[in-house]
Amino acid sequence: MIRILPDLRRAIAGGEAVVALESSVIAQGLPSPANRDAVERMTAAVRGAGAHPAITAVVRGVPALGLEPGELERFLTGNGVRKVSARDLALAVVQGADGATTVAASLALAHRAGVPVFATGGIGGVHRGSPFDESADLVELAHTPMVVVCAGAKAILDLPATMERLETLGVPVVGFRTSELPGFYTVDTGLRLSARAESAAEIAAIFRAHRALGRTQALVVVQPPPAGIALPRVEVERAVQHALDRARADGVRGAAATPYLLAAVTAVTDGRSLGVNLALLERNAWLAAEVAVAMVGAG
Repeated sequence: MIRILPDLRRAIAGGEAVVALESSVIAQGLPSPANRDAVERMTAAVRGAGAHPAITAVVRGVPALGLEPGELERFLTGNGVRKVSARDLALAVVQGADGATTVAASLALAHRAGVPVFATGGIGGVHRGSPFDESADLVELAHTPMVVVCAGAKAILDLPATMERLETLGVPVVGFRTSELPGFYTVDTGLRLSARAESAAEIAAIFRAHRALGRTQALVVVQPPPAGIALPRVEVERAVQHALDRARADGVRGAAATPYLLAAVTAVTDGRSLGVNLALLERNAWLAAEVAVAMVGAG
């Protein structure tokens, strides 16, 4: 069911390091031309660390690992491209749609294609306020055994509740050279982590032990955004609250909420949050590639 580009198929068959990347961040999550910048920076980071980048998507009804140049251009415009979560994959296939895959859908496709490492900016989680709203990312993380490198959950979410849900679902969260959950745009959140790792090789070893014990959940690896451009925690919280107030006033909810809130935070921070987002995407892609290389090297 999954179309894998020839170079990626050869890499997977040859036991080379491959890192999966989502397409929703470029089709819906980031504005133009920042989305193109993100693709270039992430793919260059993966290659620079010795791995092959593989963007996941549904291309005119075909689940895909890797995009041809023309397909990438179509997804960068976002015109007619659906936001596709794991539950939407079959529908997008049958209807012949272009689908930009979220974290959940990307994990489903990458795991099916035999790619064990995935990089993104921030995972979904428990949304703030009521009624209760939880991202499908958490469910997919609970039963897809992959290494997921991120900067924590998106700052617009209820981070303490998200951590509680990950614990309940049996999803281990490991800090990369940090003992505190990063807050996507911020280095600190006040939420302590129970585990940390100091190297990509250690992360690879943890994942091997995780799988050897028969665990089927993902291993979530979190690292903070670069300290030099990370935003102060107080400023981010103020920006997020402003964005949430605007979303409520405009009646925005459901799948449209996340891109709306991220855009509102960007506006409130005069674009500085967008710069952090791009930097952490690149940083996470590099670490994911290092982990993928370490996993291949260890056999």
